[in-house]
Amino acid sequence: MPYSTKQQQAILTCLEARRDQPVSAADLAAELRRSGRPVGLATVYRQLEKLETAGCVHKVNTEEGAYYQYCSHPDGDRQQDCLLLKCEHCGRIIHLDCTHLQPLYEHLQREHHFTVNHRRTLFSGLCASCAEKEGPDGGQ
Repeated sequence: MPYSTKQQQAILTCLEARRDQPVSAADLAAELRRSGRPVGLATVYRQLEKLETAGCVHKVNTEEGAYYQYCSHPDGDRQQDCLLLKCEHCGRIIHLDCTHLQPLYEHLQREHHFTVNHRRTLFSGLCASCAEKEGPDGGQ
């Protein structure tokens, strides 16, 4: 990211500290205010848009609204295949680096003329912890 403002860096630092939790722009603004680094909500949205474009964060659109999550790729490797896994039970979103999906992306492009945006790919299912709690028969 060639140019970074203090506000943008504060937002990125806050997201990085919560790397395993997606956060809304409003929650992010509130957390920054509590930590003594107040940033207006409109500014948070603008900076999140820039950070998403730069590949530093993922934007996750849900029924409850948009959430943002830190992307842990090193600066020079932002285009690496990554995706998000959302647990349908606990709501946890896991950032995953996985090149094993590349053959699927290529198949969809070649056979179905559809290009997957891996930066916005979100798979739903159960995380290991929730799957273990539910047991093999789906009950608890």
